[in-house]
Formats: sequence, C-alpha cells, structure tokens
Amino acid sequence: MIRVAALVAVVVALTAAGVTALLINIVERKQEAKNPMFRVVEIKEDTSDPEIWGKNFPLQYDAYKRTVDQVRTRYGGSEAVPRTPTHADPRSIVSQSRLEEDPRLKTMWAGYAFAVDFREERGHAYMLEDQTYTERQQASPQPGTCINCHASMAAVYVEQGDGDPIKGFEKINAMTYPEARALVEHPVACIDCHDPETMALRVTRPAFMEGMRALKASQGVEDYDVNRDATHQEMRAFVCGQCHDEYYFKGKEKRLVYPWKNGLRVEDIIAYYDEVGHNDWVHAETGAGVLKAQHPEFEMWNQGIHARNGVSCADCHLPYMRVGAQKVSDHHVRSPMLNVNLACQTCHKASEAELRGRVETIQTRTFEMRNTAMDALVDLINDIKAAKAAGATDAELAQARDYQRKAQFMLDFIEAENSMGFHADQEAVRILGQSINNSRLGQMSLRDLPRESAKAE
Repeated sequence: MIRVAALVAVVVALTAAGVTALLINIVERKQEAKNPMFRVVEIKEDTSDPEIWGKNFPLQYDAYKRTVDQVRTRYGGSEAVPRTPTHADPRSIVSQSRLEEDPRLKTMWAGYAFAVDFREERGHAYMLEDQTYTERQQASPQPGTCINCHASMAAVYVEQGDGDPIKGFEKINAMTYPEARALVEHPVACIDCHDPETMALRVTRPAFMEGMRALKASQGVEDYDVNRDATHQEMRAFVCGQCHDEYYFKGKEKRLVYPWKNGLRVEDIIAYYDEVGHNDWVHAETGAGVLKAQHPEFEMWNQGIHARNGVSCADCHLPYMRVGAQKVSDHHVRSPMLNVNLACQTCHKASEAELRGRVETIQTRTFEMRNTAMDALVDLINDIKAAKAAGATDAELAQARDYQRKAQFMLDFIEAENSMGFHADQEAVRILGQSINNSRLGQMSLRDLPRESAKAE
C-alpha cells in the first residue's frame, strides 16, 4: 500500500512538473512572440547598410545573405561559371550566357547592347555587381537611370535631392552610369522596402509611384498615392513591383517611366509607345524601330490566377516561416521551386513532386511556344533583310517593320519575364501566339512587293 501511494505521488509530481514546464514554455513563447525584434542599434532614414539592420533583425538578415546562392532550376536560375578576370571585369565567377544558349537572341537584338552580353539572372546579392560589370556598359554608355533597380536608392534619392526624393531621382536619372554608381554601395536592401521607424512596407521608387498613379487614373481613380492608399497585402506585391516591371527612359533627361497609362497588358504598353513615338533602337539588320522589353514580372503577375486571388509576390518568394515562436518572412528571395513546402504547400495540398511537375508542365509548354515564336521572328527578320538587299524602299518595308516591332516586343515580353510563363500561363501563351501571328503577317506583307524589289538573289 505504501509503495502504491509512493508511486502515485511520483506520478503526480512528474505530471505537475511536466505541466509546469509546459506552462513556462508557453509563457516564454508568448513573450518571445510579443517581441519580434530587439532594438540593438538605431536605424534611420539614411541607414542603407543591411548589416546594421541585421543587428535588430538577425533572422531576416541571415536569410537575405543567402541570396548569394546560385542554384539552377529547369527554366531559370544560374550556374556558377568560372571566367578569367580582366581589368574591366575582375570577377572570377559569373552566370551562364543566354546568348551562347540561344544565338537567335543576337538576331532579335541586333544593334542593341543586349546582343553583346546577356546572362542568366542571379540572386539579389549580385544585382549591383552584375550590372556594374556587364559588357553592355562598354558596348553602349548606360545612363544613371539604370541604377534605380539595382542598388539601395531610398537614402540616396533623399540625399541627392536635399531632402526631396523626387528631385534626387530626377538628378540621378540625368547622370552617366559611372557617376550614379559612385553614389551607391549596396544592392537593394532593407531600407528600400521598409520604413526604418515602423518597419511597415513602403514604396521608395518614384517611377512606380508615378506609374501606379497613371494606371489608377486610367481606371477612374484620381490622385492615387501608393503609400497612402494601398492595403498591406497589396504592398506585399508593390514593393517587388517597383523594380520588376517594364519601363523606358523618357527624353534627354532619361527619366524612368513605367508605361501604364493605358493598362498593364502588352497591347496597352505597345499602344502607349505608339502614342509617344518611342523606340529603344533601330534594328541593325532590318532598319525597323524596335522595343526592348525589360523584366515585366509585375505586369504578367497581374494577369494571372494568383493575383486574381489576392496572392502577392511575397507569399511565394518570401513566404512566412516559423523560427521558435516567431513568424517571419523568409528573405532568401528565390524561386518557389527551391522552397515548395513553404512557398506552395501552404495553399496547395499536393505533394512537392506533383506541384513541381505542374509548374514545369506550364513552363515547358511556354518554352516550346517561345521557340516557335523565336523561329517566326527570325524568319521575318531574314525576309526583311532579303527584301531590303533586293532594293525594297523604306515605304515598301514599313508595314513589315511594324509587324516586326510588335512581334519582337511580344516575344521579348515573355523572354524577359522571369517565370517562363508561370505568373500568367494562358496570357503568356496568348502573347506568344500574337507574336507568331505578327511575324507571319509581316512575311505576308512582303509578298505584295513588286517582284523586282522582293528578289533576294
């Protein structure tokens, strides 16, 4: 009887100890969750160095530093390619050349700097370095405007504008690239997306603010202020969209402009460029005034199923993760295909293999259509060249050149967009189909030329 009583006492004591430990752990976790950061250092509007922010936000900073990873997915990402350093480019590791992977790109961009150097995209850690040392800098002098999306600019705009970021933005646009590059030290960092006092998300790029104001005005919303009027969930896309989009440099001052006055669809953007008479360059082989698409992820995402369901860029590329009691965004910005569990399975309950297979099916079909569109465009370029060599006049070639301009921009809109169609799969295939159609219509327009002008022999 004494033994039973002793055993019961031991069990009760152990249970009480276990419950007490559990309660203590719960209290500790709750306290931990209430204090997601410890202000070790003061962060101000001119604190561009992400390492300083990392003292207060070590979890986010540790993930941010991992953007140096070079991991190849099936249709994106980069491999580490060794190279011999030179005086102009001291790097010993670069990413693979897209021009070597697909020489047709040289034909599409003939006469433009991208035909000289175009490589696979790398992580955010390399965005400033890769722009600084690209051979495009030597092929054609780049304006200071280019620095907008490749460096930590929030504090620099304020400093250069004597407290007015818009004036600083305009001042830097008009600089040469080397002049602008001398003003910056870090790639895009914490201060470019977060208010240093509240940590709230914010847009710091004037061109995006102006582009969204123009877009909203076209939708009947006047005086839209993205930092005042956007919801938190919208901001989780807008802070990425302020750089991942299509743009052009306007006028002699090279002002960065997002061409969204008519809307975000590719036809809306072409219509805008037609209205303002903008071409990026004259194609070296055909004489056509043509356009270079940049990286229209924001525009394409807006046409896709995720945007229509309120899923932001950050939900997939900076998904939430648990570290102890804390819920933080994973700042190791990367392809969701490298982080399927957190990026996809939060919403989609299929296996990783199934989800990866779905994505690669979409991308493979887009890539096949992209190749067909590329072949069609090259055919049109060759036919215009032949007609030109046979003596066709500018007036006779005008229609074919216009078709080239449309076909080229539509193809490049998908080529330059970094999801290989995934952000808006049906829209991507539709655009490529329109590109093919424009290329073939351009070829047909050449058949109507007088026979002596159309001969290639």
